[in-house]
Amino acid sequence: MRKSKSIGIVETKYYTFAHPPKKLRLESGERLGPITVAYETYGTLNKEKSNAILITHAFSGDAHVAGYHKGDKKPGWWDSMVGPGKAFDTDKFFVICSNVLGGCAGTTGPSSINPETGKPYGLDFPIISINDMVKVQKELVNYLGIQKLLSVAGGSMGGMQALSWLTNYPERIKSAIIIASAIRHSPQQIAFNEVGRVSIISDPAWNNGDYYGKKRPVSGLALARMVGHITYMSDKSMMEKFGRRIRKEKGKHKFNTGFEVENYLHYRGSNFVKRFDANSYLYITKAIDCFDASRGRNLAEFLYGVKAKVLVLSFKSDWLYPTYQSKEIVKACKVAGIDTTFCEIHSTYGHDAFLLEVEEETKLIKHFLERVVKES
Repeated sequence: MRKSKSIGIVETKYYTFAHPPKKLRLESGERLGPITVAYETYGTLNKEKSNAILITHAFSGDAHVAGYHKGDKKPGWWDSMVGPGKAFDTDKFFVICSNVLGGCAGTTGPSSINPETGKPYGLDFPIISINDMVKVQKELVNYLGIQKLLSVAGGSMGGMQALSWLTNYPERIKSAIIIASAIRHSPQQIAFNEVGRVSIISDPAWNNGDYYGKKRPVSGLALARMVGHITYMSDKSMMEKFGRRIRKEKGKHKFNTGFEVENYLHYRGSNFVKRFDANSYLYITKAIDCFDASRGRNLAEFLYGVKAKVLVLSFKSDWLYPTYQSKEIVKACKVAGIDTTFCEIHSTYGHDAFLLEVEEETKLIKHFLERVVKES
Protein backbone atom coordinates (compact mmCIF):
# COMPACT_ATOMS: atom_id res chain seq x y z
CA MET A 1 0.00 0.00 0.00
CA ARG A 2 1.48 3.33 -0.99
CA LYS A 3 1.75 6.13 1.52
CA SER A 4 -1.55 8.02 1.78
CA LYS A 5 -1.87 11.77 2.04
CA SER A 6 -4.51 14.21 3.17
CA ILE A 7 -7.06 15.49 0.73
CA GLY A 8 -6.22 19.04 1.80
CA ILE A 9 -8.53 22.01 2.23
CA VAL A 10 -12.23 21.35 1.61
CA GLU A 11 -15.44 23.36 1.86
CA THR A 12 -18.95 22.48 2.92
CA LYS A 13 -21.60 23.11 0.26
CA TYR A 14 -25.36 23.49 0.60
CA TYR A 15 -28.37 22.42 -1.45
CA THR A 16 -31.91 23.52 -0.69
CA PHE A 17 -35.02 21.79 -2.01
CA ALA A 18 -38.62 20.94 -1.04
CA HIS A 19 -39.72 24.54 -1.26
CA PRO A 20 -43.40 25.03 -0.34
CA PRO A 21 -45.83 23.88 -1.55
CA LYS A 22 -43.65 20.93 -2.66
CA LYS A 23 -42.55 19.98 0.85
CA LEU A 24 -40.97 16.58 1.47
CA ARG A 25 -43.38 13.96 2.79
CA LEU A 26 -41.82 12.26 5.80
CA GLU A 27 -42.39 8.69 6.96
CA SER A 28 -44.60 10.05 9.75
CA GLY A 29 -46.91 11.60 7.16
CA GLU A 30 -45.87 15.13 8.09
CA ARG A 31 -44.38 17.42 5.47
CA LEU A 32 -41.21 19.47 5.83
CA GLY A 33 -39.73 22.16 3.64
CA PRO A 34 -37.69 23.88 2.55
CA ILE A 35 -34.84 21.53 3.47
CA THR A 36 -31.19 22.53 3.25
CA VAL A 37 -28.56 19.79 3.00
CA ALA A 38 -24.96 20.42 4.03
CA TYR A 39 -22.57 18.22 2.08
CA GLU A 40 -18.97 17.81 1.01
CA THR A 41 -17.49 16.08 -2.02
CA TYR A 42 -13.99 14.78 -2.67
CA GLY A 43 -12.37 13.55 -5.87
CA THR A 44 -13.78 13.93 -9.37
CA LEU A 45 -17.04 12.62 -10.77
CA ASN A 46 -16.19 10.81 -13.99
CA LYS A 47 -17.87 11.47 -17.33
CA GLU A 48 -20.17 8.46 -16.94
CA LYS A 49 -21.01 9.49 -13.35
CA SER A 50 -20.35 5.91 -12.33
CA ASN A 51 -17.71 6.37 -9.63
CA ALA A 52 -19.73 8.06 -6.87
CA ILE A 53 -19.65 6.72 -3.31
CA LEU A 54 -21.92 8.08 -0.61
CA ILE A 55 -20.53 7.88 2.92
CA THR A 56 -23.18 8.05 5.62
CA HIS A 57 -22.12 9.25 9.03
CA ALA A 58 -22.73 7.88 12.51
CA PHE A 59 -24.86 9.56 15.17
CA SER A 60 -22.66 12.53 16.06
CA GLY A 61 -20.79 12.84 12.76
CA ASP A 62 -21.37 15.33 9.98
CA ALA A 63 -20.63 16.05 6.33
CA HIS A 64 -16.97 16.83 7.02
CA VAL A 65 -15.56 13.33 6.59
CA ALA A 66 -12.10 14.18 5.23
CA GLY A 67 -9.59 16.96 4.70
CA TYR A 68 -9.41 20.24 6.56
CA HIS A 69 -11.55 23.32 6.68
CA LYS A 70 -9.52 26.51 6.64
CA GLY A 71 -8.04 27.08 10.08
CA ASP A 72 -8.80 23.56 11.32
CA LYS A 73 -6.22 21.70 13.39
CA LYS A 74 -8.02 18.38 13.04
CA PRO A 75 -9.23 16.77 9.81
CA GLY A 76 -12.65 15.28 9.09
CA TRP A 77 -13.93 12.40 11.19
CA TRP A 78 -12.85 9.60 8.78
CA ASP A 79 -9.85 11.28 7.19
CA SER A 80 -7.84 8.11 7.66
CA MET A 81 -10.19 6.31 5.27
CA VAL A 82 -11.05 8.95 2.64
CA GLY A 83 -8.44 10.51 0.40
CA PRO A 84 -5.80 9.74 -2.22
CA GLY A 85 -4.72 6.09 -1.95
CA LYS A 86 -6.97 5.41 1.03
CA ALA A 87 -9.82 2.91 1.39
CA PHE A 88 -12.16 5.32 -0.37
CA ASP A 89 -9.57 6.41 -2.88
CA THR A 90 -10.36 9.90 -4.15
CA ASP A 91 -7.95 9.38 -7.04
CA LYS A 92 -10.53 6.89 -8.32
CA PHE A 93 -13.83 7.73 -6.68
CA PHE A 94 -16.08 10.75 -6.20
CA VAL A 95 -16.95 10.67 -2.50
CA ILE A 96 -20.01 12.44 -1.10
CA CYS A 97 -20.94 12.92 2.54
CA SER A 98 -23.91 14.93 3.81
CA ASN A 99 -25.08 15.89 7.26
CA VAL A 100 -28.26 14.03 8.19
CA LEU A 101 -31.75 15.49 8.42
CA GLY A 102 -32.34 16.50 12.03
CA GLY A 103 -28.66 17.24 12.64
CA CYS A 104 -27.03 20.49 13.67
CA ALA A 105 -24.16 20.91 11.23
CA GLY A 106 -25.86 22.68 8.34
CA THR A 107 -28.66 20.32 7.31
CA THR A 108 -32.15 21.30 8.43
CA GLY A 109 -32.84 20.25 12.01
CA PRO A 110 -34.59 21.40 15.19
CA SER A 111 -32.15 24.31 15.63
CA SER A 112 -32.90 25.63 12.12
CA ILE A 113 -35.21 28.56 11.61
CA ASN A 114 -38.81 27.57 10.96
CA PRO A 115 -39.82 29.81 8.02
CA GLU A 116 -43.41 29.88 9.29
CA THR A 117 -42.49 31.41 12.67
CA GLY A 118 -39.09 33.00 12.08
CA LYS A 119 -37.82 31.14 15.17
CA PRO A 120 -35.90 27.87 15.64
CA TYR A 121 -38.12 24.83 15.20
CA GLY A 122 -37.36 23.33 18.61
CA LEU A 123 -40.00 20.68 19.30
CA ASP A 124 -42.07 21.95 16.35
CA PHE A 125 -39.62 19.99 14.21
CA PRO A 126 -41.37 16.85 12.96
CA ILE A 127 -40.38 13.35 14.00
CA ILE A 128 -37.87 12.00 11.49
CA SER A 129 -36.65 8.52 10.61
CA ILE A 130 -33.54 6.92 9.18
CA ASN A 131 -35.53 6.41 5.97
CA ASP A 132 -36.27 10.16 5.89
CA MET A 133 -32.54 10.88 6.20
CA VAL A 134 -31.93 8.60 3.22
CA LYS A 135 -34.75 10.18 1.23
CA VAL A 136 -32.99 13.54 1.66
CA GLN A 137 -29.69 11.98 0.57
CA LYS A 138 -31.42 10.65 -2.55
CA GLU A 139 -32.56 14.18 -3.38
CA LEU A 140 -28.94 15.35 -3.07
CA VAL A 141 -27.72 12.52 -5.30
CA ASN A 142 -30.36 13.47 -7.88
CA TYR A 143 -29.22 17.09 -7.68
CA LEU A 144 -25.63 15.98 -8.38
CA GLY A 145 -26.89 14.20 -11.49
CA ILE A 146 -25.97 10.72 -10.32
CA GLN A 147 -28.33 7.95 -11.34
CA LYS A 148 -26.57 5.05 -9.63
CA LEU A 149 -24.09 5.12 -6.74
CA LEU A 150 -21.12 2.80 -6.90
CA SER A 151 -21.55 2.28 -3.18
CA VAL A 152 -23.15 3.53 0.01
CA ALA A 153 -20.93 3.01 3.04
CA GLY A 154 -21.32 3.75 6.72
CA GLY A 155 -20.78 2.55 10.26
CA SER A 156 -23.15 2.43 13.23
CA MET A 157 -26.09 4.73 12.34
CA GLY A 158 -24.37 5.14 8.98
CA GLY A 159 -24.76 1.39 8.47
CA MET A 160 -28.49 1.72 9.08
CA GLN A 161 -28.63 4.35 6.35
CA ALA A 162 -26.77 2.00 4.00
CA LEU A 163 -29.32 -0.71 4.87
CA SER A 164 -32.12 1.75 4.14
CA TRP A 165 -30.65 2.43 0.70
CA LEU A 166 -30.43 -1.32 0.12
CA THR A 167 -34.05 -1.96 1.04
CA ASN A 168 -35.67 1.21 -0.32
CA TYR A 169 -33.62 2.15 -3.37
CA PRO A 170 -31.69 -0.97 -4.45
CA GLU A 171 -31.89 0.11 -8.09
CA ARG A 172 -29.87 3.22 -7.23
CA ILE A 173 -26.80 1.46 -5.77
CA LYS A 174 -24.27 -1.10 -6.99
CA SER A 175 -23.08 -2.01 -3.52
CA ALA A 176 -23.45 -1.33 0.19
CA ILE A 177 -20.81 -1.40 2.93
CA ILE A 178 -22.39 -1.86 6.35
CA ILE A 179 -20.04 -1.56 9.33
CA ALA A 180 -20.83 -2.35 12.98
CA SER A 181 -24.55 -1.85 12.60
CA ALA A 182 -27.87 -3.63 13.01
CA ILE A 183 -31.19 -4.34 11.34
CA ARG A 184 -32.87 -2.83 14.39
CA HIS A 185 -31.94 -1.80 17.91
CA SER A 186 -32.12 -4.29 20.75
CA PRO A 187 -33.81 -3.31 24.04
CA GLN A 188 -30.35 -2.74 25.53
CA GLN A 189 -29.39 -0.32 22.78
CA ILE A 190 -32.69 1.53 23.16
CA ALA A 191 -32.13 1.66 26.92
CA PHE A 192 -28.78 3.40 26.59
CA ASN A 193 -30.29 6.00 24.25
CA GLU A 194 -33.20 6.52 26.62
CA VAL A 195 -30.81 7.31 29.48
CA GLY A 196 -29.28 9.97 27.27
CA ARG A 197 -32.65 11.44 26.35
CA VAL A 198 -33.85 11.50 29.95
CA SER A 199 -30.66 13.24 31.06
CA ILE A 200 -31.33 16.02 28.53
CA ILE A 201 -35.04 16.35 29.23
CA SER A 202 -34.38 16.38 32.99
CA ASP A 203 -32.07 19.37 32.65
CA PRO A 204 -34.17 22.41 33.65
CA ALA A 205 -32.44 24.43 30.94
CA TRP A 206 -33.92 22.16 28.29
CA ASN A 207 -37.18 24.09 28.84
CA ASN A 208 -39.31 21.74 26.74
CA GLY A 209 -36.95 22.22 23.81
CA ASP A 210 -37.25 26.02 23.83
CA TYR A 211 -33.74 27.10 24.85
CA TYR A 212 -32.34 28.76 21.73
CA GLY A 213 -30.94 32.17 22.62
CA LYS A 214 -31.14 31.22 26.30
CA LYS A 215 -29.22 29.03 28.71
CA ARG A 216 -28.63 25.68 27.02
CA PRO A 217 -29.08 22.25 28.64
CA VAL A 218 -25.36 21.58 28.68
CA SER A 219 -25.40 19.43 31.83
CA GLY A 220 -27.97 17.03 30.43
CA LEU A 221 -26.31 16.85 27.02
CA ALA A 222 -22.86 16.29 28.53
CA LEU A 223 -24.18 13.48 30.72
CA ALA A 224 -25.83 11.87 27.69
CA ARG A 225 -22.52 11.97 25.84
CA MET A 226 -20.67 10.49 28.81
CA VAL A 227 -23.01 7.50 28.82
CA GLY A 228 -22.55 7.16 25.08
CA HIS A 229 -18.78 7.09 25.35
CA ILE A 230 -18.90 4.24 27.82
CA THR A 231 -20.70 2.17 25.21
CA TYR A 232 -18.24 3.09 22.45
CA MET A 233 -15.28 1.52 24.25
CA SER A 234 -14.59 -2.01 25.51
CA ASP A 235 -13.61 -3.17 28.98
CA LYS A 236 -10.16 -4.01 27.65
CA SER A 237 -9.64 -0.73 25.80
CA MET A 238 -10.66 1.25 28.90
CA MET A 239 -8.24 -0.77 31.02
CA GLU A 240 -5.43 -0.19 28.50
CA LYS A 241 -6.22 3.51 28.11
CA PHE A 242 -6.92 4.47 31.74
CA GLY A 243 -6.28 1.57 34.11
CA ARG A 244 -7.04 2.79 37.64
CA ARG A 245 -4.72 5.74 37.37
CA ILE A 246 -5.67 8.79 39.40
CA ARG A 247 -5.18 12.39 38.39
CA LYS A 248 -5.26 14.75 41.35
CA GLU A 249 -7.05 18.02 40.71
CA LYS A 250 -7.68 20.90 43.06
CA GLY A 251 -11.14 22.24 43.76
CA LYS A 252 -12.99 18.98 43.22
CA HIS A 253 -15.67 17.79 45.63
CA LYS A 254 -15.00 14.87 47.96
CA PHE A 255 -16.72 12.28 45.78
CA ASN A 256 -14.44 12.92 42.85
CA THR A 257 -11.66 10.39 43.19
CA GLY A 258 -9.85 11.74 40.13
CA PHE A 259 -9.71 8.48 38.19
CA GLU A 260 -8.44 9.21 34.70
CA VAL A 261 -11.47 7.53 33.17
CA GLU A 262 -13.68 10.02 35.04
CA ASN A 263 -11.70 12.95 33.73
CA TYR A 264 -11.89 11.51 30.22
CA LEU A 265 -15.67 11.21 30.34
CA HIS A 266 -16.06 14.75 31.68
CA TYR A 267 -13.75 16.03 28.96
CA ARG A 268 -15.73 14.25 26.25
CA GLY A 269 -19.01 15.54 27.66
CA SER A 270 -17.89 19.16 27.91
CA ASN A 271 -16.41 19.10 24.41
CA PHE A 272 -19.53 17.58 22.90
CA VAL A 273 -21.83 20.37 24.10
CA LYS A 274 -19.72 22.88 22.15
CA ARG A 275 -20.65 21.32 18.83
CA PHE A 276 -23.93 19.47 19.23
CA ASP A 277 -27.54 20.47 19.80
CA ALA A 278 -29.55 18.77 22.55
CA ASN A 279 -32.74 18.62 20.48
CA SER A 280 -30.83 17.01 17.59
CA TYR A 281 -29.66 14.42 20.11
CA LEU A 282 -33.27 13.63 20.98
CA TYR A 283 -34.53 13.47 17.39
CA ILE A 284 -31.65 11.45 15.98
CA THR A 285 -31.46 8.88 18.78
CA LYS A 286 -35.22 8.37 18.50
CA ALA A 287 -34.83 7.82 14.74
CA ILE A 288 -32.12 5.23 15.42
CA ASP A 289 -34.23 3.41 18.02
CA CYS A 290 -37.30 3.30 15.77
CA PHE A 291 -35.40 2.08 12.70
CA ASP A 292 -36.21 -1.45 11.60
CA ALA A 293 -34.97 -2.39 8.14
CA SER A 294 -37.21 -5.48 8.23
CA ARG A 295 -40.35 -3.50 9.17
CA GLY A 296 -41.06 -6.18 11.79
CA ARG A 297 -40.86 -9.01 9.28
CA ASN A 298 -38.07 -11.10 7.76
CA LEU A 299 -35.49 -8.78 6.19
CA ALA A 300 -34.83 -11.29 3.40
CA GLU A 301 -38.36 -10.64 2.10
CA PHE A 302 -37.30 -7.10 1.19
CA LEU A 303 -34.06 -8.15 -0.40
CA TYR A 304 -35.10 -10.77 -2.95
CA GLY A 305 -34.07 -9.63 -6.39
CA VAL A 306 -31.56 -7.06 -5.14
CA LYS A 307 -28.51 -7.04 -7.41
CA ALA A 308 -26.24 -4.87 -5.27
CA LYS A 309 -23.22 -6.50 -3.65
CA VAL A 310 -22.89 -6.20 0.13
CA LEU A 311 -19.91 -6.05 2.47
CA VAL A 312 -20.64 -6.39 6.21
CA LEU A 313 -17.95 -5.75 8.83
CA SER A 314 -18.10 -6.18 12.60
CA PHE A 315 -15.59 -6.00 15.44
CA LYS A 316 -14.94 -8.69 18.01
CA SER A 317 -14.96 -6.42 21.08
CA ASP A 318 -17.92 -4.25 19.98
CA TRP A 319 -20.58 -4.82 22.64
CA LEU A 320 -22.75 -1.88 21.52
CA TYR A 321 -23.30 -3.41 18.07
CA PRO A 322 -22.19 -7.01 18.66
CA THR A 323 -21.26 -9.33 15.80
CA TYR A 324 -24.49 -11.33 16.06
CA GLN A 325 -26.37 -8.29 14.76
CA SER A 326 -24.09 -8.05 11.73
CA LYS A 327 -24.56 -11.77 11.12
CA GLU A 328 -28.34 -11.20 11.06
CA ILE A 329 -27.81 -8.79 8.17
CA VAL A 330 -25.50 -11.26 6.42
CA LYS A 331 -27.97 -14.12 6.85
CA ALA A 332 -30.86 -12.11 5.41
CA CYS A 333 -28.74 -11.04 2.44
CA LYS A 334 -27.56 -14.57 1.71
CA VAL A 335 -31.08 -16.03 2.05
CA ALA A 336 -32.18 -13.43 -0.49
CA GLY A 337 -29.39 -14.52 -2.85
CA ILE A 338 -27.33 -11.33 -2.54
CA ASP A 339 -23.59 -11.51 -3.20
CA THR A 340 -22.47 -10.86 0.39
CA THR A 341 -19.06 -10.71 2.06
CA PHE A 342 -18.67 -10.72 5.83
CA CYS A 343 -15.68 -10.27 8.08
CA GLU A 344 -15.36 -9.93 11.84
CA ILE A 345 -12.24 -7.91 12.60
CA HIS A 346 -10.31 -8.79 15.74
CA SER A 347 -10.06 -5.58 17.72
CA THR A 348 -9.99 -4.46 21.35
CA TYR A 349 -11.36 -0.97 20.66
CA GLY A 350 -15.06 -1.81 21.08
CA HIS A 351 -17.50 0.13 18.88
CA ASP A 352 -14.88 2.83 18.30
CA ALA A 353 -13.03 0.24 16.22
CA PHE A 354 -14.89 1.28 13.09
CA LEU A 355 -13.06 4.62 13.31
CA LEU A 356 -9.72 3.15 14.42
CA GLU A 357 -9.08 -0.18 12.69
CA VAL A 358 -8.02 1.62 9.54
CA GLU A 359 -5.53 -0.90 8.16
CA GLU A 360 -7.85 -3.91 8.24
CA GLU A 361 -10.85 -1.94 7.00
CA THR A 362 -8.79 -0.45 4.18
CA LYS A 363 -7.71 -3.87 2.90
CA LEU A 364 -11.24 -5.24 2.96
CA ILE A 365 -12.97 -2.18 1.51
CA LYS A 366 -10.40 -1.62 -1.23
CA HIS A 367 -10.66 -5.24 -2.36
CA PHE A 368 -14.46 -5.13 -2.23
CA LEU A 369 -14.72 -1.90 -4.24
CA GLU A 370 -12.26 -3.21 -6.83
CA ARG A 371 -14.50 -6.24 -7.31
CA VAL A 372 -17.63 -4.08 -7.54
CA VAL A 373 -15.99 -1.94 -10.24
CA LYS A 374 -14.66 -4.98 -12.12
CA GLU A 375 -17.95 -6.88 -12.11
CA SER A 376 -20.30 -3.95 -12.71
